[in-house]
Amino acid sequence: MKYLDEYRDVHIARALSARIRARAAHPWVLMEICGGQTHTIMRYGLEELLPAEVELVHGPGCPVCVAPLEIIDTAIEIASRPGVIFVSYGDMLRVPGSDSDLFRVKAAGGDVRIVYSPMDAVKIAQDNPDRQVVFFGVGFETTAPANAMAVWHARRAGVGNFSMLASHVLVPPAIRMILRSPVNRVQGFIAPGHVCSVMGFQEYEALAEEFRVPIVVGGFEPVDVLEAIAMLVDQLEQGEARVENQYVRSVTRTGNTAAQKLMAEVFEVADRPWRGIGPIPASGYRLREEYAAFDAERVFGVSDKHVAEPAECISAQVLQGLKKPVDCGVFGTGCTPERPMGAPMVSSEGVCAAYYAYRRHDGV
Repeated sequence: MKYLDEYRDVHIARALSARIRARAAHPWVLMEICGGQTHTIMRYGLEELLPAEVELVHGPGCPVCVAPLEIIDTAIEIASRPGVIFVSYGDMLRVPGSDSDLFRVKAAGGDVRIVYSPMDAVKIAQDNPDRQVVFFGVGFETTAPANAMAVWHARRAGVGNFSMLASHVLVPPAIRMILRSPVNRVQGFIAPGHVCSVMGFQEYEALAEEFRVPIVVGGFEPVDVLEAIAMLVDQLEQGEARVENQYVRSVTRTGNTAAQKLMAEVFEVADRPWRGIGPIPASGYRLREEYAAFDAERVFGVSDKHVAEPAECISAQVLQGLKKPVDCGVFGTGCTPERPMGAPMVSSEGVCAAYYAYRRHDGV
C-alpha cells in the first residue's frame, strides 16, 4: 500500500529525527491531543527518535477517557430500566462508573447492544417500536456529524422511541483550559487531524495568537507525527506561534462545511464536565430545544448528577500533561485493562492503555 507505506518509511522517519535533533537547541514540551497519535508514538517508539530537549506529553484527546463519571452513571441508570434497549460503541461498555459499568448491566440481563454506527441504533428503534432505544452519543467533533444525522433522521422519520444520551466534547476549549492553567508546561500542540478534517483549523488560529503557542495539525502515522514535531520545533526555535497544517491530504482550513451545518442544526454549544478535570465552559454539545424529544437526559429525567472521582486515579493530571501514566501508584497493578480504575486504561485510544501495552516493562 504505497500511500500507507510511505508514512511508515523508516528512512523518512530517520531523516525527520535528524532534522529535529539538529534544530532543537532548547528544551520544549509538546502535547499531542489525539489518543490515536499517542498510540502511534508508543507503538513505534517515536520518543526514542527524539533528542532529550523534546518531551512529549499526552492530552485529553480520547473521548472515552474524558466522559465524566456522571454520564457513565446516567448511562448505567437508563440501561438498567425495563423496556430500554441501550446502544453504544464497544469501548464505552467497560468504562467504570461509580459502582458498575455497562457490561455488568448487560450481564445482569439489561438489553445493552454494541453498534458501529448511530444509524444502526435508529434501525433498532424502528424494528422495536414498543421499546425505548437510547444511543450513547460520545465523541469529539469527529463523531458529531454522524450522531447529528441519526437524530435528524429519527425526527424526520417519526421514530419517537429513539433518543440520544449526548456526551460530545470539543478540542479548542480543552486546549484553552490547559494553556490558562498556572501549572501548564505545554509549549506546542499537535492538533488532531480527524477533528480538523471536520472542523478545519481556523478556530485554532485565535489560540495560537492569544497564547503565543504554535499548533500543527497532524496525522496519525509515524512520519505524520514526526513531521508535526519537526514543524513545531522549527517554530519554537524561531520564536514563532502560528497554525500549520501537516495533514494536508485530509484537512483544509475550513473543514467539512456540510457536516458543520448539520451539527449546528441539531446541537448547540454548552458547558461540559470532563472526567477528572471538571467543567470546561462551552466545551461540548447538547441537543437543541427543537430536538428535546430525542434528548435521553430529558426523556428519562436523569440529569444533574455529581460524582467524585477515585482518589487514587491521576488521569486528570495525565490528560493535562502534568504527569505520565507510570507516575500513578496503581498503574499496572490496581489499574489494568482487565480491571480499569480510570477511563484512560479502558479505551483503545487511552494513554494509560498505550503505556500498558507498549511501555510497562521498559522501566520508564
